Amino acid sequence: MKAGFLEKLIERLGRIGPEDVQNYFLRLAQEKGFLETVFNAIQEGIIVTDSKARITYLNNAACGIFGLEAGEAVGKRLDERIGGLDWESLTRSSGPVSHDMEIFYPQNRFINFYVVPLVMEQREPAVAGGGLSAVALAKGDDSGQPITATAEEVGHVIILRDITESRRTAQQTIESERLNALRLLAAGVAHEIGNPLNSLHIHLQLMERSVQKLHDDEKTELEQSIDVARSEVNRLDSIVTQFLKAIRPSRPQLRPENVNTIVEEAVRFFAPELQDREIVVKQELRSDLPLLQLDRDQMKQAFYNVIKNSVEAMHRPGTLRIRTDLADTHVIVRFVDTGGGMSAENLSRVFEPYFTTKASGSGLGLLIVRRIVREHGGELSIESSQGRGVTLTIRLPFIDKRIRMLEAGEARDQRPEDR
Repeated sequence: MKAGFLEKLIERLGRIGPEDVQNYFLRLAQEKGFLETVFNAIQEGIIVTDSKARITYLNNAACGIFGLEAGEAVGKRLDERIGGLDWESLTRSSGPVSHDMEIFYPQNRFINFYVVPLVMEQREPAVAGGGLSAVALAKGDDSGQPITATAEEVGHVIILRDITESRRTAQQTIESERLNALRLLAAGVAHEIGNPLNSLHIHLQLMERSVQKLHDDEKTELEQSIDVARSEVNRLDSIVTQFLKAIRPSRPQLRPENVNTIVEEAVRFFAPELQDREIVVKQELRSDLPLLQLDRDQMKQAFYNVIKNSVEAMHRPGTLRIRTDLADTHVIVRFVDTGGGMSAENLSRVFEPYFTTKASGSGLGLLIVRRIVREHGGELSIESSQGRGVTLTIRLPFIDKRIRMLEAGEARDQRPEDR
């Protein structure tokens, strides 16, 4: 449509006939359809509201971002259709406003919300008396009266830009820097713990030699105590070793492994503590799981940390359910505890280094779990609510199928209706 079409139409309103009006409306409808096609082809979301925040238009991208249906949304207030949107604060300023937000439905993503006021200029005669005609509104008053222009805010245009990838890239950079700091800390801690452990080993050996000179009754009692002490020293040494393996930047040594077996070994490791705390572990392990390419030690460390967190979160008696299952491309390992759960605020911070809700926690366990799972190409998710326990789900891929090779001639022979 050429520039000035509407102005010319307004000028001719008194002289055009019904057929001309029909033609003009047809052209307007065609122009509207053309503009909607253009806006729907744009990847950024676009929403237009009136002065009362009612939606007058939104394109396909905006519908996809917020999970809306255009037919149901038009005419409704924007903040009613998008829960949690503080429309008043966004439109308090008279100029453009840019604000980042996180949305959770239909997909978890980060959006830049750019709001621009729609201002329409209105012209009024400076001299009292006599209304303006449609021509005067569009072109100015032909009578020679001076025209005073005023601006009125009639609505807003919202432009939505998906910034999820850039935000996640920035988060990964921060996490990488934090992990580097943790690795330096881990090396220092391991060194400080390693020295007294070596000393304990040496003194236990000296005690064993001295015990051999004692009578049988005294000898048996002390040997049992030494065995317990050595077992605990070895366990501490194993924990330190596993911790270092998990946090150091070492590539996983992948071999075919049965994930059920690793789960069972992790549970057995905690058997004394589970019994002491009156916690029952119910294992629902699917028997037909495929073998996965895993680093056995690293994955066992991940399961250790998850079980330890669950055990420490539950009061006695408690129940921990561990279930393995199979999806199309992933093996699923799910841990469900009967602990006190987590608030939404704490849940959003569980992967921050040193963040913990426990009096003596390190705040590193889940950070390590996520790193191990990611290095195996997997995914980790946590669901919880206050007072209802925590569900932690690990998804590990068993199919690495990134492309499909076409047979010779397949692409050429494929008919359009088959595509």
